[in-house]
Formats: sequence, structure tokens, C-alpha cells
Amino acid sequence: MIEVLVVDDDVRVARVNAAYVEKVPGFHVAGRAHSAAEALDRLKALPRLDLVLLDHYLPDETGLAVVREMRRRGHQADVIMVTAARDVSTVQAAMRQGALQYLVKPFAFAGLRAKLEAYAELRRTLDGGGEAEQAEVDRIFGALSASSEPQLPKGHSPTTAELVRQSLMNADGPLSAQEVAERTGVSRQTAQRYLKLLERTGRVTLTLKYGDAGRPEHRYAWATRA
Repeated sequence: MIEVLVVDDDVRVARVNAAYVEKVPGFHVAGRAHSAAEALDRLKALPRLDLVLLDHYLPDETGLAVVREMRRRGHQADVIMVTAARDVSTVQAAMRQGALQYLVKPFAFAGLRAKLEAYAELRRTLDGGGEAEQAEVDRIFGALSASSEPQLPKGHSPTTAELVRQSLMNADGPLSAQEVAERTGVSRQTAQRYLKLLERTGRVTLTLKYGDAGRPEHRYAWATRA
């Protein structure tokens, strides 16, 4: 199993990202942290850690500062930045400090899954040891270039799917298609179409609420909600 530390200042986001990680075969969440200091403490306490999913915006330090301190202390765990930081200077600094990949928030499960599966393939290649010809070297360096865009049917927008996901994640309970439409600004028909798609793929759970008229109302919730 690949042992993962999930670091995010938002407790709810960390919980959701950890649930995502646990859904990918071969990965196990060894711990969660919500600040730079807590992340470094967890790194010290955990007997084995392979990968850190690291937010950049932390309350006490930046994610890049955590990476620098990790290396200074001799921690060799790999790092994938998972952050809303989009400025090129931060991306460049992450590359120079050894982050293997950079995933920009917000993202759907498929985006993180693609990065994790590519990382697992990289680990299998490197664990084989031996020498590498140029073609093998090229494959190793390109192993983490998998697309993070969710694979949606033709005519569906990843942006709209993400809006629907966020509306469900931020809700206190299941929502109807009309409520999702009001929260996202799309039509009820569009919301219904995306909710049905997400429900078919297992990302959304469907329940029925019966009213006085006897006709059930469809209610939707994000499947990884705690």
C-alpha cells in the first residue's frame, strides 16, 4: 500500500480528499493535517510515509515552506501539491523544490485519481531498479503527465460538473435538482442531467423524499460526504 498524508487547512476538504484517496486501489491515508506544524509533526510520528498531498495555503506557513523543511529534516516522501494557488511563480517554485505534480483546486475525483494512478505506475517502474535506456527514462519522466480532467460524456462540461459537486459538498444535507440549480446558476434541467450522470457513476447518492402529494422528490448527496 502507498501511505499518504493529506494536508489541507480546511478540515472538510481534507476529509473529502482523504475519502478520494481511499477510493483508489493501492492507496491508504496514514494521516491528515491542517497546518504546516501539524504536517511536520505527522511526518515525524508516522513510521512510513510515501506521498504527501499538500495544500499551499496553510495558516502558519506555505506548503512550499513545508517541502523545504521536509527536505532539510531528511524526509524523502514524495509531494503532490493540491492547491488553489494558480500563480506561475508558485508553480515554478514547486517544480524546483521537487514536487512531482501540481493539481489545481477545484477538481473532481477523476482528476486526483488520474494523478494517483500515474504516481503508482511511476513507483512500480522505479521499484524495478536496474538501468534505464533513453526510452525508459522518457517514460519515467512522463509518468505523471496524465490528464486531470474528468472523463465526461460528449456535451458535458467539467466546469458545470464541478459546480454541481461543490454545491452538494457544501450542503448540510441532500439537495433537490431545483436547489442545486439555484446554488449553481444553471437551469433545473441541466442540474438534473448532471445529477443523474454523477449518480450513475457512483459519485452521488440518490434518496427519495415523500411529501403530502405522495409523489417522491429526488434528493441528491455527494457520495463521499462524512
